Amino acid sequence: MSRRIMRKILEEMKLRLTEKEEDELHKELIRHFGLIGGTNECTALENAWMDPYVKNRIKEFIEAWLKHRQKKEQQVYIT
Repeated sequence: MSRRIMRKILEEMKLRLTEKEEDELHKELIRHFGLIGGTNECTALENAWMDPYVKNRIKEFIEAWLKHRQKKEQQVYIT
């Protein structure tokens, strides 16, 4: 269920990821924000996305994650 929320977040940010990337980002996002293993991960992520401050932090996290991933891929091509 929280994957549905993850897709909603990505759509709102106008981002397209592969299913594998989306899964990886989802896992890191819920871990980073302390939502992993919660009783209702989906509701917690949805509520976090509705809070303007946390929404901004989520966006910043996703943008940083994408930049890090891009750098990592570039390093693979260089070596």
